[in-house]
Formats: sequence, C-alpha cells, structure tokens
Amino acid sequence: MMWSFFSRDSSKDFPYDIGEPVAGFEYHSIWTLHKAKRKGTQEEVSIFVYDIRNGSEAKCELAKGALKRLKTLRHPSILQYIDSLETDKMLYVATEFVEPLGTHITKLSTDGPQKDLYLAWGIFQITRALSFLNNDGNLRHNNVSVWSVFVNASGEWKLGSLEYVSPADGNPMPPIKVPPALEVYDPPEKSDQNKLKASTKCSADMWGLGCLVWEAFNGPLRARSNLKDINSIPKSIQSLYCELVGATPSNRPNPADIITRCRKPGGFFKNDLVDSLLFLEEIQIKDKAEKNRFFSGLTLHLDNFPDNVCKHKILPQLITAYEYGDAGSAVLAPMFKLGKLLDEAEYQKRIVPCVVKLFASTDRVTRSRLLQQLELFIAHLQPQVVNEQIFPQVAHGFLDTNATIREQTVKSIIHLAPRLNYNNLNVEVLRHFARLQARDDQGGIRTNTTVCLGKIAPHLHPQVRQRVLVSAFIRAMRDPFPPARVAGVLALAATQQYFLLSEVANRVLPALCSLTVDPEKTVRDPVFKTIRGFLGKLEKVSEDPTLRETMEADVNTATPSIGNAAATWAGWAVTAVTAKFYRSQSDSSRPRPPLTGRNLSKPASLEQPSSSSLSTTTSSVTSMTSLEHESNDTSASASDYGNNDWDNENWGEMDTSQDPSSPMAGASANNGQLNASSALAEVRDGWDNEEWGSLEEDPGEDEEEQAQQQQQQMQLRQSPIRPHQQQLQQHQLNELAEPLAKLNSHNTSPSKQATAILSTNLRPKDLSTAKSISTTPTPFMNCNNISPIDKSPEHNNLTNNANWNSDSWADGEFEPIDETSIGNPKLEEARRKREERKLQRQRELEARRAQRVSGPMKLGAKKL
Repeated sequence: MMWSFFSRDSSKDFPYDIGEPVAGFEYHSIWTLHKAKRKGTQEEVSIFVYDIRNGSEAKCELAKGALKRLKTLRHPSILQYIDSLETDKMLYVATEFVEPLGTHITKLSTDGPQKDLYLAWGIFQITRALSFLNNDGNLRHNNVSVWSVFVNASGEWKLGSLEYVSPADGNPMPPIKVPPALEVYDPPEKSDQNKLKASTKCSADMWGLGCLVWEAFNGPLRARSNLKDINSIPKSIQSLYCELVGATPSNRPNPADIITRCRKPGGFFKNDLVDSLLFLEEIQIKDKAEKNRFFSGLTLHLDNFPDNVCKHKILPQLITAYEYGDAGSAVLAPMFKLGKLLDEAEYQKRIVPCVVKLFASTDRVTRSRLLQQLELFIAHLQPQVVNEQIFPQVAHGFLDTNATIREQTVKSIIHLAPRLNYNNLNVEVLRHFARLQARDDQGGIRTNTTVCLGKIAPHLHPQVRQRVLVSAFIRAMRDPFPPARVAGVLALAATQQYFLLSEVANRVLPALCSLTVDPEKTVRDPVFKTIRGFLGKLEKVSEDPTLRETMEADVNTATPSIGNAAATWAGWAVTAVTAKFYRSQSDSSRPRPPLTGRNLSKPASLEQPSSSSLSTTTSSVTSMTSLEHESNDTSASASDYGNNDWDNENWGEMDTSQDPSSPMAGASANNGQLNASSALAEVRDGWDNEEWGSLEEDPGEDEEEQAQQQQQQMQLRQSPIRPHQQQLQQHQLNELAEPLAKLNSHNTSPSKQATAILSTNLRPKDLSTAKSISTTPTPFMNCNNISPIDKSPEHNNLTNNANWNSDSWADGEFEPIDETSIGNPKLEEARRKREERKLQRQRELEARRAQRVSGPMKLGAKKL
C-alpha cells in the first residue's frame, strides 16, 4: 500500500487535461507548447512542457530559471502564470491560453486598416513590457522575436520565453541560445568586442524589437541581411526602425523614449485602437464627462477593430464599466453592437441580465437609448423574460410626460409584439394605443400609434383585430393632423386582408369617400388609390362569388403573414406602413428652411412631392439633448413635430402652422402674407385652420387673442362698410347658399344654417362683418357634416373632426356619411361655376385683405 502511494505518477494530480502540441514551436524553444483544459471547469489554458529526462543539465537550468522569472514578474504585457508542476521526469507550466505570434501572424488579413491598427497595438505592448524590464526591473530579456511573443484570446501580445533573462548591470555579452534557430536574432555586437563596449542595458533588447517589427510586417526572419528591406514597414515607423537595427548599440533608443515619441500626434502608436484600449485600462481614474465622451464616439470605430479584441477585450470592459462604474447610458450603444459577436449562450449569460437591470432604470436617457437599441437585442430575449420583466417597465413609457419617451415606447412595440402574450398585447397595448391616438397632444405620436397598430396587426388575436382595426383607422382618418389621416388610409390598405367584405362596403369605403374632398392633396392621393383597390376587390367577388372565401381567408387566421399582402393591390401601402415611421422633431437635426409667404401655395397644406412620399420614416436617432438637459417643465415635448425638415421618403416638409395640435401653431402665422390663392383655398375648401384651435391651449394666449378680436370688431363697427365690400360679401353669401338652398331636408332655423356655413367657410373676422350685412335669411341645409357654431373650446379645437378623440374604438361611435349630397347635379354645377369665377374671386379677395385693419389671426384663436 505505501509503495503504491509513493510510486504513482504525480502528474495525474496536475488539474489539467493536456492536449495536442502546437506545431512549429518546438524548433524555436526548449519547451513544447500544448493546448489544455482545466479539469472540472473546462477552461482553456496553455501548458509549457519540458522533458527533463531527454534534456541536458544546461537546458534544465534554463527551464527552471524561466519558471522562476515567470512566477515573479507580473505585468499586463508579460505572459500570465497560473500553475506549475515539477516531477522527476517532466516540468509543467500552466499559463493563460495563448498561441505563438509566429503562427498567429500568418492568420491575419493580408492588408487593410484593421491589420495596421492591430500591429501597432501589439508592438506597443511589447515595447511597454521591455520598458518595464529594462527600466523598472533593471533586466535584459535577450530573446525578443516572434517566437518569444504570445497572443491570448483578447488579441493582446504577451512577452514570454524568459529563459535568457539576465541582470542589466551584468555581463553585456548576449547568451548562447538553443536551439540554433534563435541565433539569427543575435545583435551584431555579439561578434564585435569593440561595439560590445558601447552597449547599454537596453541595446540588445532594442535590436530584438527591431527584428520583431520587421517580422510583424514581413513574416519570420530567415537571415540578418533581410532586415535591410524596409518596403513593407509603414513610413511612420521607418526612421525608428532604422535606429533599432543600427550597428551602433549606443544609438538604439530606450523603450520609454520610443513610447513617448510614437504616442505623439501622427506617431505609429497614435491611432483609434491604441487610444481606446489605453482609455479602457485607465477607466477607473477617468471622470464621468470623459467616459461619456469616449463611449459616445467608440461605436464609430468598432468596425475597424479586430473581432477578437472587441469580443474579449472591449466588451467585458464595457459591461464592467456600466455595472460597477458611472459610465452612464452612453455605454449601451457600443455594448449592444459588440453583443452581436457573442454566441447565444454567452449572450444569455453576459448581456441579458444587464439588459433586464437597465430596463428598471428611472433615468430617461437610459430608457430612451434602450428603446432605440431594442432591435439589436430583442432576438436574444426569451418571451417569458419579455412579458414578466421587460414589458411592465416599457409600459410606463406610455404615460411618461416626456414626448420623446412616449414616441419611442410606441415604436418599441413593433419589436416586442411577437413575444408578448395575449393579455399584454391584446389588452394592455391596445388600451394605451387607444388613449394615445385620442388624447395625445403630439400629432407625431398619434400618427405613429396608427402606423404601429398597422404593423402589429398580424400578431393580434383575430377577434380583437376584427373589432379594433377599422374603428381605430377611421378615427385616425378624422384626425386634424394631416399625416395622421394619411397613416389611417395607408393602414387600412396595408391590412385589407383582415376585413370582411361587408365591412369594407358598409364602413371602410364610406369613410374613405369622405376624404376624397380633403384639403390636402397628399391625403387625397392615397385615398383614391385605396378606394380603387377596395372597389376592385368587391367587383371581383361580385363577378365570381366563390372568391369571397379566398378574400376573407386571413380574417380569422391566428398568425397570418403580412408578407402575403405585399403581392396584392395594397402592396404599396404595406411597404409604406411596415417600413417606416413618421419623423418627429427630435428625430431630425437638419435646419428648417425659412418660411415666406411666397413659398406657400395654400394654407395648412403639406408641400409633398408625390403620393409615393407619403410613407413614414423610421427615426433611429433621437436627440438626447432634450432629455439630458431637460427643463423643470417635464411636459415640454422633446419630440414635437413642428420644426423639422423631412427627406423624400417621409411625410414631406412641414411647418408648425400646419399642425393644429402644435403649441407653436399660432406663432408661424405671421411668417409671411398669404397670397390670394391661399385665401381662395380656405374659402372653397371650408377647412379653416383657425377653426382647429390648439389641443393644449394657453389661458394667457387666449386672453390676448380675445382682446385682439374685440379691438378688431370695434374698428370694423366704427368704419363704414363700403359699397363694393358689401357687394362682395353679399355675393359670397349668395354663392355659398345657392347650391345648397334646394337640398334642405331639415327643419333647421335659416339664420342658424346661414351662420353654420359662414362659420365653416369664412375667417372669424369675416364672420362678424358678414353678420352685420346679412339682412335676409337664406334657407339651406347643413351639408357635409357642417354643424352650427359652438363656442365651447372643445368644438373650437376640432370643428370638422368632432368625435375623432374618443378613448375607445367602439363600432358604433362613428356617424354615417350623409348621402343626400352625393352625386347631386346641382351641387356639381355650382362647383363648376365656382371654378369659372376663380380669377375674379382672387382679385376681389386681394382687395378685401388689403383693407383689413390688422394681420391674420393667430392659429388656435377662439371665435367670439
């Protein structure tokens, strides 16, 4: 028993499973290098093995001396020692997992900026290690080459092969090396005693560093004469290289001086990779402003960094900086970008816990950046994690007082919807959507809510989808904000496969027809296109009733594919709704062109190039300035839609005066004098901007506007009405009343009916004048849903959209369209007459505007 205890192989107690050797290394070292794994954890390590039985006494002493040095020398750029075992047969040294630079360098790409940056970082690390040995440790390495440098999983170069380390103040003669292949790296003073006298403590190692620089750009060194070829060496380091391989030892620079020279602007060590990695090494001593500035710019440089450096060096530093430091939300963008390099198991282990923790943050900037980057990591989140830990935190954003957070929360549902359960998606999300679409004071958010609803339609439960979609989209079509109406039309077309044909005929088409006379051409264009599509669909079923089942196949399908709709007539709308979002002010940093009266062809219209530009635009970058420097007024919108410039792929260019819900809508009314065609469009369309009002009125502004209106009325009463003015206004009254007089089918008071038409077609100031000259009541009906004047603020806000802002999507809340005026020949004749008298009315209106006492009324003003 005792004999078997002492006779067993002690190497079995070494807690590593030694694998295959690394080919080629044994020709340049007394060691053999093996890949290995730690028993139990399967952590990868490297094992250096020396065979004592087959080696000489001198080699054994070199191996033991190297082990001693490796244990005692600790530096970030020196090979990291882990464990060792010495038996009577073998000597084992375990280190971090590495491979020799001689074999690693052959795997690098042949050219490109990524390789140049990486080689500069590697040479910098070896120079730093030699400076530590020569200056701090007062030692010589005496064996610098590609075979004494090792590369770990993070791409870091580590100095090893410490067999020939000697004191710097000892014998300057370079040692005799074994195996003989290492003699090519010996400095020239080894064979010249005169030059040897001029050697310094770092001259031998600087010669070796010069050989390493040459090999980094040319491959392994075969002969000393090859060092004269400098064509492959970058120009920024050629002069330094010539000093390193100079024949005179005393002229070779100190490694500390090399670092100082090459770290200056334009130097070989001055590049984005070296700067970034050095900053991460010193991040604990950096202040918060420096960290935010660094992380904000890091994302742009990551594409030029090697993958192994990003994955194993930069990403762990980013995670640590956020979890244990004050790096802030700026670290999220580079962290999620680098997360793509991880496999699924690593992502679940390293990134997902950090994401869950971040969503619980109350910091608005952090929440905003998370919502922006959601598409980068949502694929890695399990449905259970999304429903139980992520969505409850995201849902708070629907109620946030900051418009940017609300807007980004709406957009985030696009990515979350496929992973949400029935209750979260069909109950909670739709409840918030209904409230935002009805009550949110930002037109951009109301628009994007409609767009988002159209995009998540395939994921909704069939019964919920059938109950909600049509009602929600019809309500969007009655929104006073033109892009919201366009979004409702596009959403109807994009989700047409989810509607019963009877619903199309009874609800969808009547609602669309009411928009064919919308004042905005950019609204009318998709309306006509959508109507033609729906009519064609109904016509096909009328010709062949067997097609009904095919047309309604997706109505009750639990998981229909929205891609099928792209092949139908509504494919254009699918592209518009599923690809893009409405861009709000916070999504655009481009300057807005100046607005002048001459550039406006009509009031309150969106100047858009074509109907193809009616697609909404994805906003991937939201201004963080409004969140990081948020004022005390938390309700102020950082995501307003009033002041921006849009490209050709979104809703077109818009100014604040065109969104009646914008708090700044009234401010832009004085930017320029509206021309005659603008005024004509207002009277003809009956879609007066001033009747929309503001969705969020300022009491102080209301008082000023009322005082201004009272003053204007007093001036109008004091000044006599001239004959030509009276004739013009009476002519307008007769023209408006004539085509409608014979359509009266109600017992409405004539005076109230006349007042209703005037209130819809004339400006408030015109209305007061018109009332003073109108002596003979003219009976006519209330057409096109024009109601008598209501002085309440709610009616003043939304004159022609009286019930668009309801909180629910009930089927019965929408009024049927009055069909008495559809197709009436007398109404058509009156419309033609108005077109014929267009030029005459323009001249009359110009004269009338010139005689006004003050400028145009502010948008949102209340009528008296």
